[in-house]
Amino acid sequence: MLELPESYTMSKQIKKSLTGKIISGIEVLHTPHRFAFFHGDRENYGDLLEGQTVRKAAYHGGMVEMDTEDCMITFADGAYPRYYDDKKKFPKKHQLAIYFDDETAVFVSIQMYGIIFIFPKGKCTEGYYQSSSSKINPLSDEFTFEYFRGLYPGNQKKLSAKAFLATEQRIPGLGNGVLQDILWDAGIDPRFDMREASEADFMALYTSVKKILKEMCEQGGRDTEKDLFGQNGSYITQLSKKTLFEPCIKCGHEIHKTNFLGGTVYYCENCQKK
Repeated sequence: MLELPESYTMSKQIKKSLTGKIISGIEVLHTPHRFAFFHGDRENYGDLLEGQTVRKAAYHGGMVEMDTEDCMITFADGAYPRYYDDKKKFPKKHQLAIYFDDETAVFVSIQMYGIIFIFPKGKCTEGYYQSSSSKINPLSDEFTFEYFRGLYPGNQKKLSAKAFLATEQRIPGLGNGVLQDILWDAGIDPRFDMREASEADFMALYTSVKKILKEMCEQGGRDTEKDLFGQNGSYITQLSKKTLFEPCIKCGHEIHKTNFLGGTVYYCENCQKK
């Protein structure tokens, strides 16, 4: 799934490689997909975008946004954009194709489920987009410890470390994928009850959120995910499907996994004792 390191990386790649390209055609749902979700009138996508020039790109949490003069195109969750500069390599299956007048193209393929927004600029009122674009970016100086500490609801309802960091859009772009290394770095188990957290635990989490996200972005995303050109990121994940049953690099204990809150979590039981 697209999370902040991938959206950050792809937005930079779009700025560098696609700015100035003119859209010559749009194709929607060439390959049907049950879990491809579109916002805006997809029958009108061609009228909105054909003849438009790519002007800029941005990222909002785990969302990648590509803007033309008049429109915004945004990809989220499992909607992965890929750029191709060789017609012979164009994929046969895709849920969205954006063709440019220089015979290059961006194809979007949905992995599991994905969301595609195409709206006139300033006209997107969809809640998921608004929430992601309005929250403080964890890479920014404004994402202070005081702000982070204030994200914890502070009630007596049980809230695990995973739920605190990766649900309710508290930190857009921080999902179950990047969560693994953040909690490992902080020494906290994803199932840890945050009602028992000390101020030192909150500081450890905050420090790891800032540190790990920065490293992931600087290294072009995670090695478990691909960028705009289909290349894996250079950040080596410590807890992921690639490291399951491998020794933890901190202590040598075996990495385990379990299902928790609707997804797989990886952990080192020796390093993540809280």
